[in-house]
Amino acid sequence: MRDQELIAVGRVVTTHGLRGELRLQLFNPDSTSIQPGAQVILRRNGDETCHQVLSVRPHKRVQLVILEGCNSIEQAETLVGADVYVCKDDLPPAGPDEIYHFELVGMKVVTTTGELLGTVAEVLAVGSNDICVVRHGAREYLIPMIADVIKQLDRPHHCLVVEPLPGLLE
Repeated sequence: MRDQELIAVGRVVTTHGLRGELRLQLFNPDSTSIQPGAQVILRRNGDETCHQVLSVRPHKRVQLVILEGCNSIEQAETLVGADVYVCKDDLPPAGPDEIYHFELVGMKVVTTTGELLGTVAEVLAVGSNDICVVRHGAREYLIPMIADVIKQLDRPHHCLVVEPLPGLLE
């Protein structure tokens, strides 16, 4: 897995029960990237371990996960705070109107009139829609990922074309 690009998909936030189950907070709550049989990399405090996912089940706003080799609360506690990664190649393909957050980061953002707004620095998942944090020098814009604003997603040119709503760029 070391030769493949790894994508962060969540974080182990705490343990659940006494038999090694973990509470995993996914960065995208609708993600299906963690499934039984999947290989995940956990990184915490400079340590990295590879695990196979044995089971996953939803619980409130987290996923309860059992990993191979994690059979007790003591073992599970050593993984709390770890970031969870999967291989980019193991992610399901994005649909025609979908894009992964990691694909947006670094994308150039321009308006329909050709004005450069900057590049996507990060993507925030905030409920009903995601928001791109676009930076250009000292300027920062919060661009909602909604159809009224996003007019074109140009993957080959790594560019996002937007039509700002009134007041969005002020």
